[in-house]
Amino acid sequence: MDASDERDDADLRAQMEEIEALSSIYGDEWCVIDEAARVFCIRVSDDSQRPTLTLCLQIILPPDYPSSAPPVYQINAGWLRGADRMTLANSLEELYVENTGESILYLWVEKIREFLVEKSQSADGPEMGKTVTTEEEGHDYDEDDLPDYSMLKLTNQTAQLLSSVSDGSKGSESFI
Repeated sequence: MDASDERDDADLRAQMEEIEALSSIYGDEWCVIDEAARVFCIRVSDDSQRPTLTLCLQIILPPDYPSSAPPVYQINAGWLRGADRMTLANSLEELYVENTGESILYLWVEKIREFLVEKSQSADGPEMGKTVTTEEEGHDYDEDDLPDYSMLKLTNQTAQLLSSVSDGSKGSESFI
């Protein structure tokens, strides 16, 4: 048996131990999608009793994980977009770099949970919890009563495009 076979065996043992531990720790939140292909999913939420934010972390463990390759992952959450998605992905990748060669999934799940807790607390800040009462509260509006703002948005985008073209800058930057 050569060194690469020994490393592969050690990686497989480490993966099996990590999967067993995660299954034990997270119970029903941990899901085996395809054991032979080493594909797993874990549902992570901000609060185990009354979750407000939840996402699914799908993981594929390559044969050389954890010794020399990171898990391949996908974050599934329709509400998670843009800068927040990038922040979370960057923090997972930083954790991997800081712990190269070690089993990382537990640290990732707990980092995601921290992120969700911070996100839900910032969304539930004092301003969000305020109830504002207006005189019109009792009135039921039909969709026909509401103004159509779609033309305003379209006109604003057109104005941005035209102004960026006229001053020579790239117009596509406004729309990314």
